[in-house]
Amino acid sequence: MWFKNLQIFRLTDAWDYSTEQLAEKLQKGIFLGCGATDRAAHGWVPPRGEEAELVFSVQRQQLIALGIEQKLLPASVVRQYAQAKLTDIEAAQGYKPGKKQARDVREQIELELLPRAFVKRGLTYVWIDPVNRWLLVDASSSARADEVMDQLKLSLGELPITLIKTQLAPATAMTQWLAAGAAPGSFSIDRDCELCAAAEERAAVRYVRHTLDSEEVRAHIAGGKSATRLALTWSDRVSFVLTEQLQIKRLAFLDLLKEDAERQSDNADDLFAANFSIMSGELSQLLTGLVEALGGEGQ
Repeated sequence: MWFKNLQIFRLTDAWDYSTEQLAEKLQKGIFLGCGATDRAAHGWVPPRGEEAELVFSVQRQQLIALGIEQKLLPASVVRQYAQAKLTDIEAAQGYKPGKKQARDVREQIELELLPRAFVKRGLTYVWIDPVNRWLLVDASSSARADEVMDQLKLSLGELPITLIKTQLAPATAMTQWLAAGAAPGSFSIDRDCELCAAAEERAAVRYVRHTLDSEEVRAHIAGGKSATRLALTWSDRVSFVLTEQLQIKRLAFLDLLKEDAERQSDNADDLFAANFSIMSGELSQLLTGLVEALGGEGQ
């Protein structure tokens, strides 16, 4: 259950839920799955599969999970069946169906096909750190994080969460680090980045597994391009890609960290707890260091 991405949020002072209180709130949005004619369903599920355990907690760190089901019904399939039905209607009534009638037929066909559609299931983990006031969603896109936020608001009745802001914009900081050939603190620059021009066309240059401490990269920066993505390593323990939206992607933990978790456990439950404890401990320090490298938090 090691996170692969981080959508980063701050808990506000209004967030004051104990593990028991949070679990009680989440019961309001528990996962029920798709009904026969539902296209999608969202709800809270036990993060480690233990029935009725909606919040998993270790050392004051909390883990919750949003279950997602989505019916796979391509629009092309709906159109195919609807067109066949419309052809039959035209033959029976002697003239082409109008726009409203065609729309009604498509909607009816979709309702008929949904119960037979394949169901795709997913799970989105959410790590809550009440000590350092973080909420982190393991999602590669802001759209998936928005699903979590919507479900949290439904369950809590409020959303005491904000986006984090830093004194230095990530794009500005990453560009400065590339120009200097080094990142601050315990961070080091790896070999992937993306540089974009500010002009309307957004001309971009991407480097993959390429040395970034070069005159070529600095020339692009001097020409007006800024960094929108940059691969970094923190303390030789965790590697990731930082984006201009202050998202963390492609998280990868040193094998020694995972081996340490395995040494602490004799069964699956203990391993899950050890993985979560080590991961949250490492990422808490990484996030603190990252905010400092970006000049501290802004207002």
